[in-house]
Amino acid sequence: MQHYIAHANIDHYLDLLRERSLPAEGRATVFKMLIAEEDKLGHDLEQLEFAESRAKKGRFSLDRIRRIHDDAQDPLDRLRSERLLAAAEEAQLLLEHFCRLVRRSVNSNGL
Repeated sequence: MQHYIAHANIDHYLDLLRERSLPAEGRATVFKMLIAEEDKLGHDLEQLEFAESRAKKGRFSLDRIRRIHDDAQDPLDRLRSERLLAAAEEAQLLLEHFCRLVRRSVNSNGL
């Protein structure tokens, strides 16, 4: 049950981080909460699969946001997409870092 709650919380925090209206101080708080949830998870094959699936989903989302940014013509739209892109890139870095940590833990446990 704890894994389910941690997974749900991680998904929720990732959704929050993709919000362009989230202020910087709120973003910092959500990042801390995301890291705390990731730390709660045991580092086994199931968690590795979860981490990799979220990282993959994040890469698709990041690619979509980059395309939107690249296609933006209006200066205001471009500015908004730049902020969203920066937030998505930051979230993706956290996801990739989480994957590396879980992968390293799984490999060291010989699973």
